[in-house]
Amino acid sequence: MLLTGCVNDSATYRIDSNDHALTVRVVQDYFWSKEGTVKLTAARLPDCQRQINLGQVALSGLEIELFASGPNSYTLRSGEATWAVDTGACAELEAPEANAVTGQALGVFHLDADKKLVFEAAEAAS
Repeated sequence: MLLTGCVNDSATYRIDSNDHALTVRVVQDYFWSKEGTVKLTAARLPDCQRQINLGQVALSGLEIELFASGPNSYTLRSGEATWAVDTGACAELEAPEANAVTGQALGVFHLDADKKLVFEAAEAAS
């Protein structure tokens, strides 16, 4: 019963197919915790599958933006925190400062009204 109401969910951005994707997982250990542990799984099967611990983020208003930064290169940003990954090299990259993130906005991972993690794609440029 203590786990009731805790966030433990994932959402996926599919790049080319199910074999090439970025999955974000958020886990709230206790229902009273205001933060959750976030992990990113980068997959480009069969060559790459790597899990990267992104650390703790506030659950209230959680938004993790996703940007395409180049071929197989992606940047994630949540507030002042940023992370970068390359699915071609299957490696975590040095991330830019939050205000220096560039690239095509792909969408945002966020918690919906039911505390389910979802990926909402960015609107296509007009």
